[in-house]
Amino acid sequence: MLALAVVALGQSAYAQGTLRIVPLIRADQVTVSVELDNGYSDEVREVINGGVRTTFTYDVDLKMIVPAWADRTIATAVVTTTDHYDTLRNIHNLSRSIDGRVVEVDRTESEAAAKKWLTSLNGLVLCRTSKLDTHREYYVRISARVRPPGATLLGWATGVTNLAKFTFVP
Repeated sequence: MLALAVVALGQSAYAQGTLRIVPLIRADQVTVSVELDNGYSDEVREVINGGVRTTFTYDVDLKMIVPAWADRTIATAVVTTTDHYDTLRNIHNLSRSIDGRVVEVDRTESEAAAKKWLTSLNGLVLCRTSKLDTHREYYVRISARVRPPGATLLGWATGVTNLAKFTFVP
């Protein structure tokens, strides 16, 4: 069985919001889950309720720490979650894309479900564990931002970044 050792969650550098990142090894794959706390601000809610298509973009990087050199990129992904609220029918039209390919769509009347859709990712597969060296230190860095520009994540910040470190131990 494969395991992760020394998972350390850092704090976001912007405002009061945080990205909680949890990297995991499952079935010979490196996966990551993330929660964007305080990302669904009043401004975001107003923009969505006005019927403006709103997109949260997550840039995900898995890197190996290389002392005294540039860290090596193992895997990257760009995940977008979109809400296009239909003001006539009061329905959130949701979509999720990974690297430009739509992987999931949904419709809901629930604002809570739309908020969860936009601000969390669960079990995003980054790569196979065969790409990792044993007993090496890695980190997953995620940057999140929101569009349109008038909808800010945390009142004034247009994006947040955080990372979680781990050591791969087979």
